[in-house]
Amino acid sequence: MKGIGSVLVANRGEIVVRIFRTLRALGIRSIAVYAPDDEDAPHALAADAARAVHSYLDADALVDAAKFARAEAVHPGYGFLSEDPAFARAVIAAGLLWVGPPPGAIEAMGDKIRAKQTVAAAGVPVVPGAGRPGMDDEELAAAALDLGLPVLLKPAAGGGGKGMRRVTAPEDLFGSITSARREAKNAFGDGTLLVERWIERPRHIEVQVFADALGNVVHLGERECSLQRRHQKIVEESPSPLVGDAMRAAMTQSAVEVARSCSYVGAGTVEFIVPGDRPDEYFFMEMNTRLQVEHPVTEAVTGVDLVEWQLRVAAGEALPAAQVAQTPPTCRGHAVEARVYAEDPARDFLPASGTVAVVALPPSLPDVRQDPHVRVDAALASGAMVGTRYDPMLAKVVAWGTTRDEAVRRLRAALEETAVLGVTTNVGYLTRLLAHPEVAAGRLDTGLVDRTLAELATPDDGDTRDAAVAALCVLAAEVEPNGSVIDPWEVPDGWTIAGPREWEVAFGHEGRAVSVRVQGRVSLSARVRVDDGPWLEVRARARGAGELALEIDGVTGKWRTAVQGSDVWVCRRGDAWRFSSRDALRRGCGESERMTGPVKSPMPGVVAAVHVGVGEAVRAGQPLVVIEAMKMEHVVVAPADGVVTELLVRQGQSVGLDQLLGRVGEGEAVEGASGGD
Repeated sequence: MKGIGSVLVANRGEIVVRIFRTLRALGIRSIAVYAPDDEDAPHALAADAARAVHSYLDADALVDAAKFARAEAVHPGYGFLSEDPAFARAVIAAGLLWVGPPPGAIEAMGDKIRAKQTVAAAGVPVVPGAGRPGMDDEELAAAALDLGLPVLLKPAAGGGGKGMRRVTAPEDLFGSITSARREAKNAFGDGTLLVERWIERPRHIEVQVFADALGNVVHLGERECSLQRRHQKIVEESPSPLVGDAMRAAMTQSAVEVARSCSYVGAGTVEFIVPGDRPDEYFFMEMNTRLQVEHPVTEAVTGVDLVEWQLRVAAGEALPAAQVAQTPPTCRGHAVEARVYAEDPARDFLPASGTVAVVALPPSLPDVRQDPHVRVDAALASGAMVGTRYDPMLAKVVAWGTTRDEAVRRLRAALEETAVLGVTTNVGYLTRLLAHPEVAAGRLDTGLVDRTLAELATPDDGDTRDAAVAALCVLAAEVEPNGSVIDPWEVPDGWTIAGPREWEVAFGHEGRAVSVRVQGRVSLSARVRVDDGPWLEVRARARGAGELALEIDGVTGKWRTAVQGSDVWVCRRGDAWRFSSRDALRRGCGESERMTGPVKSPMPGVVAAVHVGVGEAVRAGQPLVVIEAMKMEHVVVAPADGVVTELLVRQGQSVGLDQLLGRVGEGEAVEGASGGD
């Protein structure tokens, strides 16, 4: 490729590994950067060359790394500085090719207020709302009331759902504005907000656009992105099951006009919202001036390598003539993508952390230009530490089929082959979500995940019972990896000279005790009972390191297992369970924990704000502490009416999952007691 012999990817994780796949296919040298905690990360090890930087947000260090490694181009990936016009200008000023849109286009579309004005002038419909730089809290609240509640508060800079708040009651307006400003400032360095009319049961549909420097602009169809939590996508597909030919023609033409309105060059995505009660209408939301996380579904149905197009356009080449002449583009079949996150659906998708013990991903072809039925983009390895410093996305699993139903079924099967042990993920939840009747029928909206969370967040009791039996088999260590039986005197199986007797193992799981009673040896044949459930006929056989074939009442299932300190992890069909010894559970539940109203951190993170002080009277549901992780905020509220009897954290302090933050109990309020912000 003319002018590009080496590319530095100024990012981390799976997007870097994915870009490297295209570079390798084109014979281009790949260069990675890594922060101090990422020296042995898969993306750094996958590069032809790698350079240390202090931070992925240090523009000067990234440019210096590119020059030091003799890179000819810089690809920003997504996130971090990918939509920072100052970084783009710094790369260009250093004499390097910028694999992205012009800085002016990034600025025009990066400010949502300015973007709405620009596209409205081009005749593209926009969501009714208000916003301008310098608008204070009172003006923003007045605009919200003029629009009519409910409304949506949005940061003027950035995206990804960070800083967005739905407000339904007037008394919540100022608190939501304060919280949204703080989160937007932390995430994007800019606390400017705008307010928009809330659209009931909306669908989120986006169009992939591409432009070259010669004035050619094309679209590559739309993607359905309505399955979201916390305004962030978890499942995407192409084409949308909602969009008909007439609406597709209008929406994609609007997307092309948006790109033309800001003299766009490169890959971009124009996002629209479609009202649930008026499915023939659509409104512009924003334009993402970068490659999207969900770009693989477009690649799967079009056969286009979008990263290759990015590189060619950055080098000054024109878009392929055949693609420019062909409108609309030819799309083949259907593709669906699921994002694997380190998060706990049972805790309202709060981020999770830990050290990865075992990773098993479905097979995927190494060249993205081929047409595999299943594709996996990941940068995950055993031993990797998943913390709260970076985005919790670990991998993407994509499936293609000739029909939507076939693609969804293939994706579910691929997710059931996926195992990540050592850190809680959403894989099992995704398999249940894809099987939900509304999803199967294509009846989607952005609130569907919230409405169905209670029924889909956790496996059923029968699966958890089987998982406890699997954990017992691992803990008992009755079978070595080669299948031979260990000396019966060395395992806690209750074996005696007089024959087998009943024995018990006590686990801790999800904050409660789980009792597993056994009669016999599970490597031969045993009767097992979990808590007060029925007695089960059980037999276990090792199938290799970390794999277990477990037969329960004549039905055999395959499990993946790992022992991590005092924890036993077991996984089947995408769901993973962690069991700890009951003694460890007891150690975490001392006398002080049984006091009225303990307040714990729902996730690992940093204390962003403390709203109360010791001695302050509070009511149930009143905000006490704000925890930030992955640049998202979670408000910890009072569990009951009472008085803050103890406060153990301060603003800026790091906290762990379930760490005690304070207590709300009985007592007399102290006059003047208050917390900081």
